[in-house]
Amino acid sequence: MDFAKEEIYEKMGISREVYDFSEKIWNSLKERFEQIDAVSEYNQLKVIGAMQKNKVSEACLLGTTGYGYNDLGRDTLEAVYADIFHTEDALVRPQITCGTHALALALMSNLRPGDELLSPVGKPYDTLEEVIGIRDSKGSLKEYGISYKQVDLLPDGGFDFEGIKNAINEKTKLVTIQRSKGYQTRPTLSVARIGELISYIKNIKPDVICMVDNCYGEFTETREPSDVGADLVVGSLIKNPGGGLAPIGGYLAGKKECIENAAYRLTSPGLGKEVGASLQALNPFYQGLFLAPSVTANALKSAVFAANIYEKLGFFVVPDGKESRHDIIQAVTFGTPEGVIAFCQGIQQAAAVDGHVTPEPWDMPGYDSPVIMAAGAFVSGSSIELSADGPIKPPYAVYFQGGLTWQHGKFGIMKTLQKLVEKGITAADFSKILEEIEE
Repeated sequence: MDFAKEEIYEKMGISREVYDFSEKIWNSLKERFEQIDAVSEYNQLKVIGAMQKNKVSEACLLGTTGYGYNDLGRDTLEAVYADIFHTEDALVRPQITCGTHALALALMSNLRPGDELLSPVGKPYDTLEEVIGIRDSKGSLKEYGISYKQVDLLPDGGFDFEGIKNAINEKTKLVTIQRSKGYQTRPTLSVARIGELISYIKNIKPDVICMVDNCYGEFTETREPSDVGADLVVGSLIKNPGGGLAPIGGYLAGKKECIENAAYRLTSPGLGKEVGASLQALNPFYQGLFLAPSVTANALKSAVFAANIYEKLGFFVVPDGKESRHDIIQAVTFGTPEGVIAFCQGIQQAAAVDGHVTPEPWDMPGYDSPVIMAAGAFVSGSSIELSADGPIKPPYAVYFQGGLTWQHGKFGIMKTLQKLVEKGITAADFSKILEEIEE
């Protein structure tokens, strides 16, 4: 090797002590990274197989305008998604603006006045509170006479099966299961645990619709929630399945009736999936999906690296450094606003786009407290790209995710640590920790 790697890191603002500490952590993770690559390889072949089965061609990449009737690329892409998720049908559209929109679409199209929505895994993600009507908002489910019940997880993160049984009643039409942790420090749900929960619920009420908010979880395992009984899985294309290339969009995959209901709500009764021009979005939708297993693996490696870095420094992390991974999000609890802000500013300084910008907390729509978000992204707001965010409220935890390449993810975490050192938020004796690791 005719160059010193540490020299380029030094030019990029990483001190020698942070570099040495980070390299030591990385070298201890190579076996773990091989396991992540094995899952990625499986999922890569699954994606290619679905594309080949549905005869994806150059014509599929071109797109349509106007009404979008007979849009070959759009219809083929939805068939590809249905095959990847092993479902009867799928809805994959640029007209679905984000993950919250996709979830709202699934809920509003499959619930009717008088129905009840149940969350058996505690509070949903903040932006869904206004969709449901937990916080009053125009157009919420509550305004349409749809009630809501919630059963919190047990203190150890387990399901409150007795509470769930008592909550299910004749009005329960749809159960929403959030796979990822959101702005909480609970464990992410594995596909196996989701399957266990769905099986329990279906034994009580077989006709209930079980929907899984799959955001951040796609391609982190070899199975998806639809493989273990979910009637509907929902997510965003500027997260895992878009592979960092999709510029907008969301997806729903599941039972044909659920997808049909959603299509009629997205467009118009009587039109459904038949309209909705794909414009020029299809090429990055297809190419992003092709890259998604590999990109997700890079994000997972970055999350594992972050967990091990901050765990060794004594911070509370979820998941911990050795736990199995079921989404790309890594939570680190600092206990102070300054820690959350410094971490996010470190991520921003590592960005290729807007790396000169300093993020600050602000009152973001849909949240009940100021939120800080760091993302120097090629696609605005894309959280499969290197990013971090968190609400400025107790327990003052930051949520890190993404990294289109492992190398960028690694640099981003090193930059966060450098920022915390500079601000005096961590005064760790790195040499002492390294000695403990070696022992």
